[in-house]
Amino acid sequence: ARARPPPRSAMAIKGIKKKAAVKGKKQLLKFTIDCQQPADDNIIEPKDLEKFLNSRIKVEGKTGNLGERVTITREKSKINVTAEAPFSKRYLKYLSKKYLKMQQLRDFLRVVAPNKTSYELRYFNINEDNEEE
Repeated sequence: ARARPPPRSAMAIKGIKKKAAVKGKKQLLKFTIDCQQPADDNIIEPKDLEKFLNSRIKVEGKTGNLGERVTITREKSKINVTAEAPFSKRYLKYLSKKYLKMQQLRDFLRVVAPNKTSYELRYFNINEDNEEE
């Protein structure tokens, strides 16, 4: 009645194949942080956030160790972070929030994810009562 698992030797070979495939090509992850709204109002400078990320992102537990693994570029008010595989998007959110706290803007701006690979700095909706602006 029960399906028998494949013999051990077949499983071992499968595992070896997979590991070799992963090592071959480095997986690149691309994330963007969009500072459009606050940048338009001259509340934050996207280049400051870019500099902050450059100095704060840790690779293998060390800051200032970006090397070839993490590249940070900026186009107007969008910051693009390209990183090799073990890198979490959540870490970018954490650092963005840390930056906002440092600038004392945490009460006015929040970090929202509009899609799977990007974050956006948005204002809190203060005027809840009048929905249509």
